[in-house]
Amino acid sequence: MEKDKKTQFLGSLPMLSLFSQEELDQLADIAKLHRVQKYHFVFMPDEPADHLYFLVSGRVKTGTFSTEGREVIKEILSPGALFGDLALGGETFRSEFAQALHDEVDYLVLKLSDFMVVMQRNQELMFACMKHLSQRLQRVENRLAKLVLKDARERIIEFLVETAGRDGRRVGFETLVKHHLTQQEIASLTGTSRQTVTSVFNDLKKSNLIYFNRNSILIRDVEKLA
Repeated sequence: MEKDKKTQFLGSLPMLSLFSQEELDQLADIAKLHRVQKYHFVFMPDEPADHLYFLVSGRVKTGTFSTEGREVIKEILSPGALFGDLALGGETFRSEFAQALHDEVDYLVLKLSDFMVVMQRNQELMFACMKHLSQRLQRVENRLAKLVLKDARERIIEFLVETAGRDGRRVGFETLVKHHLTQQEIASLTGTSRQTVTSVFNDLKKSNLIYFNRNSILIRDVEKLA
């Protein structure tokens, strides 16, 4: 990836939107482009948390493993996302994993120590990082609230509605979502089981609220589904 393209990408990130051209150039100089193939891990739990990552292309899932080895997905990340960010809050060893989904993934890597030096010189970046971590915490709290207050069916339907709003393409009343997630991954995201996801999806299909296959979900009417 050429330096000017790295600079352009970094400048497009909300966190770095107040950076000068000179500052973006300096950051591009120390950012290294990496690529992993689909399903490969960017990092694993217990590895040193000494780098930050900016997703350039592809999609990444982050999560943890239960004591029984069951995967618990926290988030699905799209291009422009910062991940490995718990290091900014003092994490020294990874508590979660980051794994490429169904396509190869390109991302920029920055040493945490280099990024901290930049933060010390730029107060706006420090505030932007604090805001980013605060928003991350809010998403975690919202997810915990859903697990406590909503049943499995409600969580799965809410996942469909949120995914449609974020990634869907509207055609009249219908919304097409190309997601490439397995039903097991949807279960891990919603705190349910694969069997429950299958059952809810089939019920919604029988009610003519959705149609789905391996790679996409067609929501007939998001308002009726919600």
